[in-house]
Amino acid sequence: MHFNDDLTKQNTTYYSYICHQVMSIEFFKYQGTGNDFVMIDNRQELFDKDNTALIANLCDRRFGIGADGLILLENHPKADFKMVYYNADGNQSTMCGNGGRCITAFAKYLNIIDNTAIFEAVDGLHHAHIENDIVKLQMQDVTLVEKHSNHIFLNTGSPHHVQIEENLESLDVKTNGSKIRYAPPYNQSGSNVNFVKKVFNNTFAVRTYERGVEDETLSCGTGVTAVALAMSYIGETEKNMVTLNTQGGVLNVSFEKSGDGFKNIWLIGPAIQVFKGIIK
Repeated sequence: MHFNDDLTKQNTTYYSYICHQVMSIEFFKYQGTGNDFVMIDNRQELFDKDNTALIANLCDRRFGIGADGLILLENHPKADFKMVYYNADGNQSTMCGNGGRCITAFAKYLNIIDNTAIFEAVDGLHHAHIENDIVKLQMQDVTLVEKHSNHIFLNTGSPHHVQIEENLESLDVKTNGSKIRYAPPYNQSGSNVNFVKKVFNNTFAVRTYERGVEDETLSCGTGVTAVALAMSYIGETEKNMVTLNTQGGVLNVSFEKSGDGFKNIWLIGPAIQVFKGIIK
């Protein structure tokens, strides 16, 4: 009993400590086809960006707000704003497509932009358009697509393994995805893993295992972008506008072929504010 009391006291003290680090900061919860994020206006630079434990705790679905990641909106000397993205494990990560769409909606809510935006993310500058709740986000050009015997690999701002899976509905995405994520050639640095099934000529169902979350997410923006380009690359579709059905909703990806790669790539779909609150 004494051990349990001590453990409870330690946990309470630790939780109070990490919450104290941010004092009182307003947060917003956004989701893009079920891919959800804690969003913070950090233009005053009050948030402790190096507190990995705090960020992971805020993203925890049982002891925190709950999210697939946390995004800071910050000032930029030339662009409209800067996007700083953290995975749910508390570590800064590569580009998040749905996060990019959600931060565009957040910037409009904050009256930073009207209907168009240029912002900087970890992979460079992005253009975005918003009309009602639909956000179109321009992704970086893809110059290299690797076709292997049973999968395709490409980087759409984040690394993605794409493979066709006919039994998609019953697939254990977490178990199978984690095996691929940690296996060679990806190893510890890892890759996101997308399982895809063709529905119609230009429509595909997608389920994604995300590194950093280490589980299946309802949707992954860079993932569906990778799937759309991969399916075009191997001839599964001849269309330059592809519909992706995720567990959290429908996204569209448009693109142009450019040699062995792709350009003018746009990720299109809803970005919704869910609620807001105060971190104390």
